[in-house]
Amino acid sequence: MAQILVVDDEMGIRELLSEILADEGHTVTLAENAAAARKSRSEKRPDLVLLDIWMPDTDGISLLKEWSAAGLLTMPVVMMSGHGTIDSAVEATRVGAIDFLEKPIALQKLLATVKKALKHDVSPQKPPLTLDAFSRSPLLKDLKKRLEQAAAKTSVLLLKSASGSIAEICARTLQTPKTPWLDLSASSAPLTQEMLENAAGGLLFIADLMLLGKLQQKNLIYALERLEKHNLQLVAASTRSLTALDEAGWDAALVSRLGEVWVTLPQLSSHTDDVPEIAALVLSHLVERSEVPSRNFSSGALNALRMHHWQGEWAELLATIKNLALSALDEEISVDDVDSILLRDAGDVPKKPPVLPMFNQPLRDAREAFERLYFEHHLKCERGNMTRVADKTGLERTHLYRKLKQLGLNLGRRNEEPE
Repeated sequence: MAQILVVDDEMGIRELLSEILADEGHTVTLAENAAAARKSRSEKRPDLVLLDIWMPDTDGISLLKEWSAAGLLTMPVVMMSGHGTIDSAVEATRVGAIDFLEKPIALQKLLATVKKALKHDVSPQKPPLTLDAFSRSPLLKDLKKRLEQAAAKTSVLLLKSASGSIAEICARTLQTPKTPWLDLSASSAPLTQEMLENAAGGLLFIADLMLLGKLQQKNLIYALERLEKHNLQLVAASTRSLTALDEAGWDAALVSRLGEVWVTLPQLSSHTDDVPEIAALVLSHLVERSEVPSRNFSSGALNALRMHHWQGEWAELLATIKNLALSALDEEISVDDVDSILLRDAGDVPKKPPVLPMFNQPLRDAREAFERLYFEHHLKCERGNMTRVADKTGLERTHLYRKLKQLGLNLGRRNEEPE
């Protein structure tokens, strides 16, 4: 028979379920809250967990997310609630629960659900997406180095110009394998000493600072004061400046602490040549995790993604890739599929580009005008870093300086070097 963990804050329900399941020959362990459930999950390794949603310390769905993120969801979990809603059931199933019982629980319904759950095979959890998957992209390979370099010297790292999925990819890159992961923005309950102890040696994550409520800000302050004690790293992301946090009424000392060390994500709109490689790798990852049907990009679709102006930056790209995979009619994603996603309005039809003024100039003048635009573009993208500009344009540095001087492009003293 099976080892079953029952987690519920109501003693009467715990005892009733325990008696019924024990009569069926199962070994039952009881936990009155999330803290006790964590301890029991660690010590007993149950074959099945019956988990209440509404509990005083940490709600059941937050505990389910915690186990899932830490790779501890190795057993089937059935959620229970006396205030069951469709939304709760859907969210629990999305996170990893296999079924949902509404209280009061009928005897036959309980036994049938337990029998079905014990036959359920839990697929081994696949590792989360990290920047290691993008080793063929110089842009993201460079970002990974910057993140690791900065994180090695601080316990608090701010990701500027980042939020959501790309922020989590960066944070997951810094997480030591098989260590705890605690998302401070995923719960609205007060953060406790016990929760930090359970997360010891792991990583605390915030997907977007601007979305934190007052209680979550207090949780953040509480966590910051105890990072060293519990050997924790905090990675927080924001698409807005720290000034915006000040204006939103955040504690000045907290904002100052968060802004001590940061890494700014590269602007995707300035590195569109990397988009095809990144898009193909993200799609491959989604397919491997069975989040989307088997799909691949046509060369035309990848080129269409490269040509798009990504005003929404990383969030727009990642969302576009997933939507393409879910909406494409064939296994190969086509240019038409890309157009149907990126051209939001029916009237938003691409227009023929206007004739550039240089087309009406003599060849020599037109070539010089083009070269000036070309080098201005690369200087802006690489922020005046001459080594990168030389690498991007394929010119030897001395030749590059001579060409820029010839075109009248003033680099400023900071970037000038003797020829």
